[in-house]
Amino acid sequence: MNTAICRLLGIEVPLFQGGMAWLATWELASAVSEAGALGQIGAGNAPPEWVRQQIRKMKETTDRPFGVNIMLMSPHVKEVVQVVVEERVPVVTTGAGNPGVYMEAFRSSGAKVIPVIPSVALAKRLERLGVDAVIAEGTESGGHVGELTTMAIVPQVVDAVDLPVIAAGGIGDGRGMAAALALGAEAVQIGTRFVCAEECIAHPRYKDAIMTADDRATVITGRTTGHPVRAIRNKLTREFEAAEKRGATVEELEALGAGRYPAAAIYGDVERGTILAGQIAGMVKEIMPARDIIDQIVAEAHAMIGKLETLTGLRVGD
Repeated sequence: MNTAICRLLGIEVPLFQGGMAWLATWELASAVSEAGALGQIGAGNAPPEWVRQQIRKMKETTDRPFGVNIMLMSPHVKEVVQVVVEERVPVVTTGAGNPGVYMEAFRSSGAKVIPVIPSVALAKRLERLGVDAVIAEGTESGGHVGELTTMAIVPQVVDAVDLPVIAAGGIGDGRGMAAALALGAEAVQIGTRFVCAEECIAHPRYKDAIMTADDRATVITGRTTGHPVRAIRNKLTREFEAAEKRGATVEELEALGAGRYPAAAIYGDVERGTILAGQIAGMVKEIMPARDIIDQIVAEAHAMIGKLETLTGLRVGD
């Protein structure tokens, strides 16, 4: 699977591990990069020195390409960008905004810049700014979500820009990878599946909540705040839904959700914590090493592509 994104970044597998705040630490990212895919450190709202420590630990444990995901709404974003530039991180992905103001700094360090985008309009705007690729993320993903599904947004972005497109949202196995490639994507980004990697530091109860989820386990809250979030339904999401229904203010809702993600992800409060997960949570049934997850996804994708070749009588590329 030597796609354009593999050649651009020097990776062997066209797969990004999602830059999940709190959970995408060097332990997981290093294991993913060592397996030939792109491991990412999730900066989230973390302070710059934490990000620097993570990057340096990453460099100690792998010489493979890796990335840092920067959330542009972070209160520390300027300082984190400076750390990423100083440490010469090879790949930067961004979310929750437009990275245009930081492009010159990223370019000065030689970083490849790949923003997450929820729409064709933003993809076009960022292409004009000179980004290297875009991650088209559908609403099936965990965490902050847009409105378009992956099946809808990926081919439209592929048609709209002359850039490699990475598909994200609702992809958890090789069938999803094969489907994304069929839609024109050059790679996939996967988050929820890697929460249940052995190397992920998520609390065991958080992992169990994902592995026991079914197809309708997730719900979107926060639409009235302008920052909708997908998570597994629990006491907190029901309280949040009730608050939104009665017309709670944005300030009240933000106070209700404050600190609830690490409460679940790190400390294991799966009743009143936020269990961020995508709609593929119902497909995740076991904890495995990151390398085994990647090998399984690639094998499944090859098998599915072979099945399609058999059905059509054509080989891929004909």
